[in-house]
Amino acid sequence: MSVSWWELVLRGVVTYAGLLVALRIFGKREIGQFTLYDLVFILLVANALQPSMTGPDTSVLGGLILIVALVGMNFLIGRLDRVPRWHELFSGSPSVIIKNGKFIPEALKREGVTPDEAEMAIREHGIEDLKDVQLGVLEPDGTISIVPTADATARKSRRRVRFLRRPN
Repeated sequence: MSVSWWELVLRGVVTYAGLLVALRIFGKREIGQFTLYDLVFILLVANALQPSMTGPDTSVLGGLILIVALVGMNFLIGRLDRVPRWHELFSGSPSVIIKNGKFIPEALKREGVTPDEAEMAIREHGIEDLKDVQLGVLEPDGTISIVPTADATARKSRRRVRFLRRPN
């Protein structure tokens, strides 16, 4: 190994923490919502960060040490995520993006959500029109929760049911 084990661990932990902070700033988006641009970005970041973690070391042992350090860091972050203050710091808080059937343009812009994306979430919740939305919230995990108005709920829940009478 051309780099000491502790330097590999330190490089891996610092890189992990830096990437975690950068992705937190990056915004609220679920992995399933990544666009092609997001995927290319992640691949390029991974490629760019590799030398910062390994330095001149290309040994198998160095790679294994880095894997252990990164898995350990991920485990620690997972445990810290159970602490409410830490969770809020890295997960963020929900943002209201629709209220009383109207978009909140400042919130959409701040969160990087387009009206088209919000309208898609409305349709996914079975609501046909923006005016039928009482509240739309961008959750910390990147999903959009929709609360329909009472009128929309009543219209949606009304169903006609036909019963066939069978001869006795």
